[in-house]
Amino acid sequence: MERIGVFGGTFNPIHIAHLIAAEEVKQQMHLNKVIFIPSADPPHKDGPTLTDAAKRLKMLNLAIQGNPSFESSDIEIRISENSKSYTVNTLLALRELHKDEPVKFYLIIGMDQLIELHTWKDPGKLFMLSEVVVINRPGYYAHQVTNDFSGRVHYVPIPSMEISSTDIRHRIIEKRPIRYMVGAEVEDYIIKNNLYKI
Repeated sequence: MERIGVFGGTFNPIHIAHLIAAEEVKQQMHLNKVIFIPSADPPHKDGPTLTDAAKRLKMLNLAIQGNPSFESSDIEIRISENSKSYTVNTLLALRELHKDEPVKFYLIIGMDQLIELHTWKDPGKLFMLSEVVVINRPGYYAHQVTNDFSGRVHYVPIPSMEISSTDIRHRIIEKRPIRYMVGAEVEDYIIKNNLYKI
């Protein structure tokens, strides 16, 4: 049976901490591959700083090129159709896409997302559709989880890095360097397309 990691997010932009996290989960959970899925219109993240989904997907593809264990998918962009994108719908669509294959999905989320999981759409259904893998995030801890899902997940420790897409966007606005926080190809794409500037 193929074991596939499902790593969703805005990836606005994707950075090296995303890639390191995915590699750690792949190794520790013995996954065959990890599919990165940029969200179209996530319900928990609004605002003008969310770059067009097609550009975020392009940066994602630039970041993962060269790693045969990493793939990208525009499935969430396609199924959302101008509505909010929900993880449960993405997993249902993935299962339908692989219905004739022996596949087990591993949904990768951060500790911050586990803390808020009870606010997601049909959170209990996520555990019917996948194994849920939780990675640590700076500033978020297991004792902060007050919902009933903490005992149903796999915890995978990853190197703690103080890198976030929010910080990268702020650095661009402030004309500070982002080199080595994102891949060289992603940095070039951001510069050429004049992204994240006010």
